Amino acid sequence: MFDRLARLADRRARVVAVVAALVFLVSGAIGGGVASHLDPFGAEDEASESIRADRKLTDAGYRPADTNILIKGVDVERSKADRAEVDQLRREILDRPGVQQVVGFSQTGSAAFVSREGDATFLAVSLDSTDDAVQQEAAAGLSEHFSERDDVLVGGLAMANEQVNNQVETDLRKAEMLAFPLLFLLSLFFFRSAVAALLPLLVGGLAILGTFLGLRIGAEIGSISLLSLNLVTGLGLGLAIDYSLFIVSRYREEIARTGPGLGAMTRTMNTAGRTVLFSSLTVAASMAALLIFPQRFLYSMGLGGTLVALLSAAVALIVLPAVLTMLGERVNSIAPRFLQRRADREAGSREDGFWYRLSQFVMKRPGPIAAITALGLLMLALPAFGMKFVPVDSKILPPGTSSRTVETVLDRDFPAGDSETIRVVVEGDRRTARTVGKTVARSDGIVSTRRPVDLGGGVSLIEADSVAGYMDGPTRNTVERLRETGFGVGVEVLVSGNTARFVDFQQSLLDHLPLAATIIVGATLLILFLFTGSVVLPVKSLLMNLLTLGAVFGILVLIFQEGHLSGPLDFVAPGGVDQTMPILILATTFGLSTDYAVFLLSRIKEARDSGHSDSESVALGLERTGRIVTVAALLFAIAIGAFATSDVVFVKELGVGTALAVLIDATIIRALLVPSLMKLLGSRNWWAPAPLRRLHDRWGLSEQASGQT
Repeated sequence: MFDRLARLADRRARVVAVVAALVFLVSGAIGGGVASHLDPFGAEDEASESIRADRKLTDAGYRPADTNILIKGVDVERSKADRAEVDQLRREILDRPGVQQVVGFSQTGSAAFVSREGDATFLAVSLDSTDDAVQQEAAAGLSEHFSERDDVLVGGLAMANEQVNNQVETDLRKAEMLAFPLLFLLSLFFFRSAVAALLPLLVGGLAILGTFLGLRIGAEIGSISLLSLNLVTGLGLGLAIDYSLFIVSRYREEIARTGPGLGAMTRTMNTAGRTVLFSSLTVAASMAALLIFPQRFLYSMGLGGTLVALLSAAVALIVLPAVLTMLGERVNSIAPRFLQRRADREAGSREDGFWYRLSQFVMKRPGPIAAITALGLLMLALPAFGMKFVPVDSKILPPGTSSRTVETVLDRDFPAGDSETIRVVVEGDRRTARTVGKTVARSDGIVSTRRPVDLGGGVSLIEADSVAGYMDGPTRNTVERLRETGFGVGVEVLVSGNTARFVDFQQSLLDHLPLAATIIVGATLLILFLFTGSVVLPVKSLLMNLLTLGAVFGILVLIFQEGHLSGPLDFVAPGGVDQTMPILILATTFGLSTDYAVFLLSRIKEARDSGHSDSESVALGLERTGRIVTVAALLFAIAIGAFATSDVVFVKELGVGTALAVLIDATIIRALLVPSLMKLLGSRNWWAPAPLRRLHDRWGLSEQASGQT
């Protein structure tokens, strides 16, 4: 396979380049505008009780008042003039397209619409469509209508979705403008050539646009989350950098040894190319594990991550070799002299390099270094035991955004902030609904209920107010008690509302996590076994990955839950971590850690197979990969870490968490834990039962050529 890829690059380089250019243009033309075709969150499990209840309400014609218009500086209880002003605003809102119903203090007489200080009110707006795009358009229209009034703010779910969409697109452009120049400059420092430094950006651009095209097609089939674009861009750039570093570094070494030609490309593809292929399969398998989750948000992340991993490898294995063949020795052109002098100094013996000396230092005292390193990572992981989860709502937006401001004011200044409306959907006749309503009213944690509303078709709605806010423990307990209540044989009662949806979301994640984790762990163990022929090394890598994850989760708690570094990172701590973040970081971390592990362990095994001792093999393997892995990790951290500049807290969490995982793995784990544990276990690192040894002899994966990458 790899010989054929080398021959393709040698004989059809221009054809490959032309096809790649056409694909680039088509992907850019169709996939470039993908953001406008994607949906915001997609956090629902369609099989959950709350979503089934909402579907019944929607089918019966019920439209929740999920859009809130905050009016400041009015006292609707005591001032007729203020009340008349608000009534006029209500009429204006009713005249807007997409609005079905508007209620406030004048229509209900409820104190829930009056702030505690009597200086503000709000109007609850029901939109007439259930389509997200139409709702967002209606909310945006309301916001535009009141844009010149500082005392009127539009909030609610549809407005938050619209503002998240706009913010994500803005942040994506900002991250790209920050990341691309930095990546080029650092690539220039590593490659010592402007031409070579541009190649990772070429690979990344093709892979990202190709993935955008795939997501655009996917959006025509089903719902795809907009937030997946951030992961695709960061992961695509990061993997493009990794794979380009592996292949370009090896190719430049080969042409320095024998000159450009088919032989140099064949050796490159059979070594670095093989590593790239199976590393990408590992990343893709880890990301594909997210496809089993029913939430379209996680599904979209899995789809985007899988596509960009496979496309990054495809471009690196097909297009990049063709470009290298056309460039030949010109790949080293446009090289600043001071960087070339540095490269000449580094081109000497590899047995006295920094990474070789470091590994020898570590292996002289493996026990203490392994213990101290593991203990340090465990200490960083301790805060993770107190991790709290928060939902994806308007609080992920920056302060000052209207939807976040409205939600904050309603929670803080209005009586409704002290309780949560629980919706109970009853299928049955009116008598059944009244009986259920009485049972709900007597339930612990319920302070008031409203009379059942007959929506027609045998569906009734009972709204009940809980004793606490929607994220508080008492309200969650109330939802669970209502669901456990027996309302009678043949009576279907479904509980919904914000709290119920949050509870269902968490439960759905827990239900699907074991299978996803099994896929991720299984793929990691399988790839590492096929590369090394050992059952010890894969298990050891698994344990080191868990240490990395624990440390990352602990740091995320310190930053996003407790608010440390909120000033430098420019955000308001939401008081917890998004509940999908551990799953996303689990998938990305295992895939990327295995990527680096494959690269390092294959070099160690190559040295060992060449007759070196176990300790010498570790030192040579680390020397031959240490600089490349470290630079790759640094560049990857910049690519994905650029999203730490996002004003959307969720995206910021993803950028910080993934960047931390990559840096910890490529430095602390690879430089300290790997050599120390390799030394402690010695030849036992390579143990495998006889049947598995025979399996590896037949199907194992390893680099076939000798030398360095």
